[in-house]
Amino acid sequence: KTALSIDLAKHFNGEVISGDSMQVYRHLDIGTAKITPTEMAGVPHHLIDICDIQERYSAAMFKQQAEQAIEDIAGRGHLPLVVGGTGFYLQTLTENLTLGQDHFDSRAAEIRQHWNRLAEERGAAYVRQRLAELDPVAEQHIEKGNLRRVIRALEVIEKTGRRFSDQPHQKSANDFLLIGLTT
Repeated sequence: KTALSIDLAKHFNGEVISGDSMQVYRHLDIGTAKITPTEMAGVPHHLIDICDIQERYSAAMFKQQAEQAIEDIAGRGHLPLVVGGTGFYLQTLTENLTLGQDHFDSRAAEIRQHWNRLAEERGAAYVRQRLAELDPVAEQHIEKGNLRRVIRALEVIEKTGRRFSDQPHQKSANDFLLIGLTT
């Protein structure tokens, strides 16, 4: 993936935006297979090493920063290439997901604390069952074991009064060509 991204960036005058949820963190080089300066071969890379490990980073933050990087890169006459990464992060861009820009919102924090407390007291399966009762479509689409996404869906339901699966999806302002690699 890395070599192909560099070849494409050089061929199409591009710059790379990392779509990886872990490469944003400084000092997580080995476990994330983070590109080295030598491997970058002079191609500018964005959204790598932008947070300390104790800082919170979210899909909403990624979307905002990636959209800004896309605009900046295109403004320079270069091709933005979002490479690799986390499926949900990429989905925020391609499907223009409406995400809670509320990671500092005290009401949202209260809701998350409530569901986290219930997960500790009654178990993650209980919290997941509550989501299945309120929004079976969302529950089916969230991978097993991802308590954070289950709680996020419940948070959105409580804050908006609508099922998570019914949240509006708008067409992205950007055109995308998705390239998937197989081994």
